[in-house]
Amino acid sequence: MLINGVKAELLPATDRGLAYGDGLYRTLEVVAGQPRLWRWQWQRLAADCAALRLPCPDEALLLAEIATVCAGLPRAVAKVVLTRGSGQRGYAIPAQVQPTRIVSAAVWAGYPPERAQHGIVVRWCDTQLGLQPRLAGVKHLNRLENVLARSEWDDPAIAEGLMLDSDGTVVEGTMSNLFWVCDGQLYTPKLDRCGVSGAMRACVIDTAHQLGIAVTEQRLLPAELLAADEAFVCNSLAGIWPLRQLDGHTWPAWPLTTRLQQALPAG
Repeated sequence: MLINGVKAELLPATDRGLAYGDGLYRTLEVVAGQPRLWRWQWQRLAADCAALRLPCPDEALLLAEIATVCAGLPRAVAKVVLTRGSGQRGYAIPAQVQPTRIVSAAVWAGYPPERAQHGIVVRWCDTQLGLQPRLAGVKHLNRLENVLARSEWDDPAIAEGLMLDSDGTVVEGTMSNLFWVCDGQLYTPKLDRCGVSGAMRACVIDTAHQLGIAVTEQRLLPAELLAADEAFVCNSLAGIWPLRQLDGHTWPAWPLTTRLQQALPAG
């Protein structure tokens, strides 16, 4: 772990990331020192920094630190956390911001390959996402809604939970973005009021466009998802997982989902 470029594991108790969740993060797969999907990871990180008015680190510096913490690991999970740094008591943003940059790595544990090959069982979560357009799409450090939603089940047969917003529309998984297919067209929930806009989500949209597949962002009701021809969730570590079963409904085949899985960039 590096904190502001120095090997360390301790933060000041005054750090605003701890006090207020004032910051953001990205999690990414690193193979032989090279982060996968970096173009999309960097685009999302820069966009989230702009949304929070947080100084964005230098790209070359960040890549060098990721390579440092992942050295010696053939396959790793790297995490980049940016906070607004230490500050005095109170919500007001300090006039002089000195961000905290944390880059860490862990050995890749992976996921069972059958989830991508044979699909997953998912469930609805009771915990809802609050509407906050100012933070919509941002992978900020306030993830308590997702934490509470993920705590709702411990059945290992259920791989993911789907979350609704307070208006009852489907937004995302606890750790993933959602797509569905109707009549050969690909859809994904609009993330203009809440939810996280993940790097893999952006990669899937770009990949679909390259394949000539139209992608539409729109509101989605639970009943509409159950009526879809196919559906899948995705994130930058898991890739694409087809939905096999939800709420007693099953999807037996995923031709377009499989096509997208095969077309995703390797690096």
